[in-house]
This record gives sequence, structure tokens and C-alpha cells, in this order.
Amino acid sequence: MSNSIPKTMTAWRQNAYGGPESLTRAEVPVPQPGEGEVLIKIGATSLNGADIRIMRGDPKLVRLGSGMRGPKEKIRGKDVAGTIVAVGPRVFGRSVGDRVVGELPGGGLAEFVVAYSSKLSTIPSGVDDKIAATLPLAGGTAWQALESVNTDRGASVLIIGAGGGVGTFTVNLATWAGAHVHALCSPRAIETVAALGAERVDDRTATSTESLASDDYDVIVDLGGVVPLRELRRLVRDGGDVVEVAMGGNSVVGPLGRAIGSQAMSTWSKKHLRPLLATKRPGLTKTLLDLVASGEITPHIDREVPLDSADQAIKALDDGEVVGKILVVPGS
Repeated sequence: MSNSIPKTMTAWRQNAYGGPESLTRAEVPVPQPGEGEVLIKIGATSLNGADIRIMRGDPKLVRLGSGMRGPKEKIRGKDVAGTIVAVGPRVFGRSVGDRVVGELPGGGLAEFVVAYSSKLSTIPSGVDDKIAATLPLAGGTAWQALESVNTDRGASVLIIGAGGGVGTFTVNLATWAGAHVHALCSPRAIETVAALGAERVDDRTATSTESLASDDYDVIVDLGGVVPLRELRRLVRDGGDVVEVAMGGNSVVGPLGRAIGSQAMSTWSKKHLRPLLATKRPGLTKTLLDLVASGEITPHIDREVPLDSADQAIKALDDGEVVGKILVVPGS
């Protein structure tokens, strides 16, 4: 690696599952890029609900992939944007100085991170690292929730839990597509969600879905996972779709039972309940970057927190205090 790259860096590590208190600040070696990898100097890391689930190992089902006794990836932070400062062997089409963004297994709560070059998207000029970092997981999940259902101009869409990272992107993308959006969100998110284009915004703590008319929506995107499936099916029209994104569930298997229930209730029904398992798609991140660059969508950033206080950013997200996205940026 270049002499300008330090040998050690600040990172927030986690050795055992737990709450924000399980993260500790440490000085660790700067990783070296292997075959097909690049080393990124991080410009911004966007935190997501997935970081919280892995941090807590909850539901326990996630531990099959993340580690049974503790997280295999010790550093939280999946969505990272920054500048390539070194390249490993057999990296093609990437150079030192390129600005890139991607959804990684982790490693974002640090000054540097390694990533496979093929999993990254180039950040266009005019889009800064902070905006780019919001896109891969939250923006990508919102896109995948909407891409297989009818959000064409004039469609009626209900978004439940619209104030979080995925929720604000879902509002933004559905209104961009021309849908009429009714959003349910926390009181703190109402103003933001309305500004993103929702035509009707209600406080989900004061508005029961039981008060909503039957057969009134073409699409329902459920980001809360607490409204009974039969109630969601009542609200959607024949031929319509309910997309289950955050599907609740118990502390062991999480959303698995609800997903099975969704599939069962869709059998022989004119109303479709679709559990969503979003996947990493660098090509989709590029599409979202282009929409941001052209001004067609605008991610909402609640706040930026310096790396030295990254545990406070995780705590704010864990406590449900964030509207849209929260970023960790270099500095103290």
C-alpha cells in the first residue's frame, strides 16, 4: 500500500451480540485489499435496520449467517461511500482516486474498508459521498418493493411505516412514478414524509388501519410487520398487492412465520401478499445514483454523526429516533 495510507485506523468493533454498548472504539490495522478488492477511504457510512439486527443477533435466525456466538464481521456499517486509495491484484476498471459506493457485509464504522470491486458502483460527479451512501440498501429495498407491483401513474399506494430509511425512499420512488401515496408514520416523520410527496400523511400511533376503507388501495407496502395479514388483505383491491418488507415475527425465526402466512393467504386469492427478500444489486444502485444526479429523487438525511461518536448514531437508530437516514462521517 502507499506510504500515505496509515498502518492503523479508528474503528468501532463488536465481539458479542448486544445493544449499542457492545460496540467499542479501537485502533486496528488498516485492511489490505486482496484479489479483486479495493481499499476505500470512507467518506460516509449510512446505517440501516440491518445493522441493528446483526448487532443484536435478533432474530436468532440471522445468526446462521452472521455468526452463532458473535458477529463474524466485527465492524458494523453496510452502506459505504468513499474514494479508492489502493487496488489489489486482478482489479479491472477501477483506479486509485475513483469514488465508489456499495452495500458491504460490514466494516463501515471505520476510516478504511476493503470491498470487492465488482460489488461497487461509481459515484457520478455532482453526487457527494453522503448522498450516495444512503442509496444501496434502503433505496434498493424500496425499489425492489415497488418494481413488481402497480405503481403506475394514478395508482393508490398505502405505505405503513413510511418514516424510516426504506420508508422515505418508498414514498419518494412511488410519488416519482406517479402514484397517489397515503403514508402512515410516526409523528416526528409527518412533515418530512409530506415533503417527499405523500398526498395524505397520518400519525400511525393515532390512526388505526381498521378505520380505513376496504378495497381502497392498489398496493400496500408494509414496513412495520405488525398489522394483521387479514387486515392488510381487506384494505387492498382485487388484483392488488401487499408487499411485506419488514415482517415482524418472534425472536427466534423472525419473519419466517409471517412470510409463510402471506404465501398461504395468497393461494387462490385475487389479492396478492408478497414477502420481499431484497438482494444486493449494484446495477440498481447505479440507477438510483442517476435519479439523484438528475434531481428526480432526494434522499432525506436526518443527521450526520462523526466517527468518534458512531456508537451514538447506532443508539439513535436503535431507539427509533431517526427519520430517513443517519450517517457516520469522518472526524470527531
